Amino acid sequence: MAYPSSPSSPSSASSASFSPPPTAPPDHELRAQLDVLTTEAFRPELAEIDQRSTLDIARIMNGEDQTVPAAVAAQLPQIAAAIDAIVERMSRGGRLIYAGAGTAGRMGVLDASECPPTFNTSPTQVLGLIAGGPAAMTEAVEGAEDRAELAVEDLTALAPTPDDTVVGISASGRTPYAVGAVSHARSLGALTVGLSCNPGSALSAAADHRVEVVVGPELLTGSTRLKSGTAQKLVLNMISTITMIRLGKTYGNLMVDLRASNEKLRARSRRIVALATDASDDEIEAALIATDGEVKGAILTILGKVDGTTAARLLTQSKGHLRAALIAAG
Repeated sequence: MAYPSSPSSPSSASSASFSPPPTAPPDHELRAQLDVLTTEAFRPELAEIDQRSTLDIARIMNGEDQTVPAAVAAQLPQIAAAIDAIVERMSRGGRLIYAGAGTAGRMGVLDASECPPTFNTSPTQVLGLIAGGPAAMTEAVEGAEDRAELAVEDLTALAPTPDDTVVGISASGRTPYAVGAVSHARSLGALTVGLSCNPGSALSAAADHRVEVVVGPELLTGSTRLKSGTAQKLVLNMISTITMIRLGKTYGNLMVDLRASNEKLRARSRRIVALATDASDDEIEAALIATDGEVKGAILTILGKVDGTTAARLLTQSKGHLRAALIAAG
């Protein structure tokens, strides 16, 4: 902030000339932290990228994006270990909670919001917290990411238990909101995962499981919505999808627990039942009616040759695992 000069007093010749107070010194500690982050590194070979043709820039970006899956692949053992731990807790009724700021927070909210229609999860089963609250999904909430106490407040409202999992998401691995969320959740006994794009981060140190997808410097220096954001999306896809597969939300590669909330999904429901059973349209309609539109139950009535009430009971006994319910029916 610049300070305006004060007028000198002409009546006092002996008074010293006014010197404005100095501007606030730069945060050397934070700059030093950013200087060592691979996601913040400057790439001199791209210093004149704005002088290139649109096609050249597109080719460069496309080449950069192709490096992301390899960086994710290097972390597959860590990702799998985290998922197994998450499944163990969610099978006991625990929740999956994402926490992040900016792009990272939006990735978490996006993944959480897609679980109910895809896997018929409760809206409270997979949750996304973003620094600054819902408004931060579309607008930057200045300073929110720097306040670890906001993460504590947001988590406190959810009352985490040891069966819950909190996944902190931060490209840098130093974002106070994400680190604060993981640290607080771990102190309460919840499982914690740190997803970052830099090695040896504070987020990793705070978490039970660390997933460090090192994608390297960004095309635009420090713009972590690019490769880092893509890496986060890929990892979150894995976490939610494989967790739901392990919880019995699929039958093979069919989304048998989807929620048919619109015409497209209702048509998809019929198609899934057809793919799983090879039944006629009339049989499929009758099965869906008998199970109140539940795809998994409809498949069980056809393949297990049971009525809708029995199908519901068998699925409850098998904790939603269709293969186990089919064995019980047969």
